[in-house]
Amino acid sequence: MRLDIIQQNDHFIVINKPSGLLSVPDRTQSEPSLKDLLRQRYPEVYTVHRLDKATSGLIVFARDLETHKTLSKLFETREVEKYYLGLVEGNLMPDSGIIETGIMEHPAGGKMINHVKGKPSKTAYQSEENFKGYSLVRFRIYTGRTHQIRVHCQYLGHSIVGDPVYGDGKPLLLSAIKKKFNLSKNELEERPLMGRLALHAFQIKFQLEGVDYHFESPLSKDMQATLTQLRKHAAKS
Repeated sequence: MRLDIIQQNDHFIVINKPSGLLSVPDRTQSEPSLKDLLRQRYPEVYTVHRLDKATSGLIVFARDLETHKTLSKLFETREVEKYYLGLVEGNLMPDSGIIETGIMEHPAGGKMINHVKGKPSKTAYQSEENFKGYSLVRFRIYTGRTHQIRVHCQYLGHSIVGDPVYGDGKPLLLSAIKKKFNLSKNELEERPLMGRLALHAFQIKFQLEGVDYHFESPLSKDMQATLTQLRKHAAKS
């Protein structure tokens, strides 16, 4: 697999991770991960943070132990700014705010839940664009709990499009936004505009050894195409 490297130096690597690829190996080594691919190219690779398998976007790996220690501390002390863009179900009211809840693993496993006994979590959100039935939302996470944005969106009652765990998991179809939709003669069934979790880590900022770093990744092609259609048909309605 071709790696989309945003920047690399002697101390760290910034990658634009595609959706569907694990950040790091799982417990059973069931499938290749981004870290496995990096290990084939670099002598040393250290995990600093993770993205969900279905989430696309920016992720940072350290290339030496000292940088790993420093970056991990920056993430732990919330000195790293992390921003995401997500397409959510419905329109948020109010269109901006801050969610602070406890997050813990569900007793039955397999997902996370909001709970007073959970670890503190904080997410700020701002609607960037509203469409009929959907919104493009910018998120900033101040903590790094598992599935944090997805759990907080469920808490708001506006799950991320395509989320099979915290939403209905249904893909976004053009027929859902286009008034007069006809299936092509060559197609037996409609192909989704967005057939996976519509969440992208698009911006990250941190300071390392007195140098300010600011990285940004454009939206994935499927999200860009989906937004183009939403804008197009919103203008016609």
